[in-house]
Amino acid sequence: MISVRGVTKHFGDLTAVENLDLEVGRGEVVGFLGPNGAGKTTAMRMLTGVLEPDQGGIYYDGKLISEDLNAAKRKVGYLPESNPLYIDMLVVEFLEYATSLREMSPKDARSGISDAVDETGISEVFFRPIAELSKGYRQRVGLAAAILHRPEILVLDEPAEGLDPNQRVDIRNLVSNLGQERTVLLSSHVMQEVEATCKRILIINRGKLIADGSVSDLLEAGKGRSEYTVEIAGDRVVEKLSVLPGVDAHSVEEVNGRTRMTLSVLGDEELRPVIFELAQNANWILWELHKNQISLESLFRELTDEEEISE
Repeated sequence: MISVRGVTKHFGDLTAVENLDLEVGRGEVVGFLGPNGAGKTTAMRMLTGVLEPDQGGIYYDGKLISEDLNAAKRKVGYLPESNPLYIDMLVVEFLEYATSLREMSPKDARSGISDAVDETGISEVFFRPIAELSKGYRQRVGLAAAILHRPEILVLDEPAEGLDPNQRVDIRNLVSNLGQERTVLLSSHVMQEVEATCKRILIINRGKLIADGSVSDLLEAGKGRSEYTVEIAGDRVVEKLSVLPGVDAHSVEEVNGRTRMTLSVLGDEELRPVIFELAQNANWILWELHKNQISLESLFRELTDEEEISE
């Protein structure tokens, strides 16, 4: 459904996206991940026709979108990270305005709004001012505006940003439902959302695609890495654990006078006896020590850290 071939985008001396190649099949729900400044938003804006690549091409159904940008934009719905709502409008007014921007006929506008309201669950706030809505409902209104023209492709940039845990679950379920009939590209910093919603993951860093595969395939490829959680009362805990061979200490916090952190290590060597012996020799009190399953979050962190080091 979407093909990106050799796409590059510069902003002055900054290369935001470099020689990007990717494919997204019809009906796929794909997570698009990367650290801040990796080029995700620039890539998504080019995918939706908001920005034009300096090099390369973007294709929908094998057709170069720049050849007929208006036709391409009719195929895509886009919810940017900064949800572009007019808060002085009623929800109904905003959605009617969105149909006019899409140049929809009155008949298509009425049915499009009706279907979008049903799909996003905003009927109870349909006649309320957007300014009075919660953040969760505002995101739903933004999603409704993105799908009211029945696009084949849906591009969502941080749709659950700023929501509380209950609202995040609601938006996650909504995105899953929307993906049943559309190709969805979802950007999020919350790995649990991506893992629960997406069948496939793309990871971008420094403007380049560095990983592409299903969640299970990427985690399988991450074997050979181990991760441990430790909580210790004692002196120079971070310093002494950080110098262990191949160990990266992160997520460090102080809890009731104790040091709690996550340790990542390459290789299959069991680290728990080493930590236990070090604790004995240093007269530490070991409150917690366990080995974790490799997670998408830790794999993402290590992949992007490795890419930065290689640069």
